[in-house]
Amino acid sequence: MLTVDFSRFPLAPGDRVLDLGCGAGRHAFECYRRGAQVVALDQNGEEIREVAKWFAAMKEAGEVPAGATATAMEGDALNLPFPDDSFDVVIISEVMEHIHDDKGVLAEMVRVLKPGGRIAVTVPRYGPEKICWALSDAYHEVEGGHIRIYKAEELIGKVREAGLKPYGSHHAHALHSPYWWLKCAFGVDNDKALPVRAYHKLLVWDIMKRPLATRLAENALNPLIGKSFVVYATKPHTPGSAVAARSAVAAQ
Repeated sequence: MLTVDFSRFPLAPGDRVLDLGCGAGRHAFECYRRGAQVVALDQNGEEIREVAKWFAAMKEAGEVPAGATATAMEGDALNLPFPDDSFDVVIISEVMEHIHDDKGVLAEMVRVLKPGGRIAVTVPRYGPEKICWALSDAYHEVEGGHIRIYKAEELIGKVREAGLKPYGSHHAHALHSPYWWLKCAFGVDNDKALPVRAYHKLLVWDIMKRPLATRLAENALNPLIGKSFVVYATKPHTPGSAVAARSAVAAQ
């Protein structure tokens, strides 16, 4: 299940891609399949080891084109182990809501992104997320949990302040919002509740089969209750943007 829409976020074979805070690797895998040179980075060593196994399995199964490469590594989003202007593309999906210094993370992403490069940022959407917080403290008050809820204009403003130029946005995963509301209502750790189990089966069926009816329904509902908000931006071809990013990092 991809949150980034690659029809709005073009990726060319050979592009060097950083999936920052890659988690289980869903976007990294898609970039690898599209022929990119992928670096999947996360602070969770267990997840990184699983991502590395899947990269190897994909290559062995012949799922990736010639020239594509993939590396999984542990790392700190606030201190990326890469030189300036290292990547054509940076993706950070459902990560910034976990990090106190979100401006520092954006500065690091700008630093390692090449001029003219593209970035995709996804976070939980304000409305559906507020409902989850209202229904359950356990949903977000956990170690490593969500510490903030972004309004769309706030996130776009921070992207601009980091020296990037936003060029598009959208909402995604409307069908997943009711599932999380049910989870929060019945208990985030209670997977046995009948409404939760039933809705989960629906989501799995939808992901596997992708029937036209649910695709149309989700597209219609995304502007209203889409679970995620996605922003796309580019790094301008100006010397000042790289200098500003380095200054922002140094000031942290």
